[in-house]
Amino acid sequence: MSETINFTTTESLLINVANLIENNKYYWVAIGGSPMMAMMLARKTLAPRAYYVVEDGTICPDPLEYVPFLSGASGAAEYRAVAWKDMNTVGFHCAMGYYDYGILDCLQVDMYGNINSTFIGGSYEHPERRFGGPGGANEIASMCWQTIFMADQEKRKYPRRVDFISSPGYLDGSPRARERAGLPANTGPYRVVSEIAMFGFDEETHMMKLLAIAPWVTLDDLLVEMDFEPLIADPLEKLPPPTEQQLTVLRAEIDPGGRVLGQGTWIEYKPED
Repeated sequence: MSETINFTTTESLLINVANLIENNKYYWVAIGGSPMMAMMLARKTLAPRAYYVVEDGTICPDPLEYVPFLSGASGAAEYRAVAWKDMNTVGFHCAMGYYDYGILDCLQVDMYGNINSTFIGGSYEHPERRFGGPGGANEIASMCWQTIFMADQEKRKYPRRVDFISSPGYLDGSPRARERAGLPANTGPYRVVSEIAMFGFDEETHMMKLLAIAPWVTLDDLLVEMDFEPLIADPLEKLPPPTEQQLTVLRAEIDPGGRVLGQGTWIEYKPED
């Protein structure tokens, strides 16, 4: 008889992204936050030979545990790094085609994979709410060969079109829209990952396409948390649930204080026999 698994929505999101990370590939990862935690989990479990640089220019550190964003540029965050460069240097490396994937967290992501981290509502001059902006996310989304986006499955985070394009996806979705904007050819969004879903993008229309869904939710549960209806793959795959090893590594090694993992909603899931 299968045993019930208990985990949070935050843990599920991190594990879904970690499952995408591949050995012998090169990643440019947003500083602090969920992208770093997903990379740390992958390197401790499924992909120990995945190589990465941090948004601030640190090359392949191996921190003992998660370091919060505001202390990202610290000795603890740079532990055992190959080198500590800067964002411009890493950006030049990325422009030369060295990084296979970027990984970014999102405030909003729309049907064409554009992301917003600048403001919501109103206008640029008079927003309803302003945020910190993209930092190095624009360079990551512009120049990595493929980009993975992370966003909780909430309707406000999946609008039809973002209020402001802080970092480019497929722009208006038209053929060669990225190239016309001056971005490198054959680059763009690869996956959008939430705690209950995995999306890709249609090769012709560049619209977001649902590829897989968590086994503990229905398609209706998912669609009510989106402002647009994505294309849906046939067949629609099921995401694997978290494993005991992944949950143990997250809780005991990466975030033993529960600063991030303590957030989110608890899920109780019993796999079918």
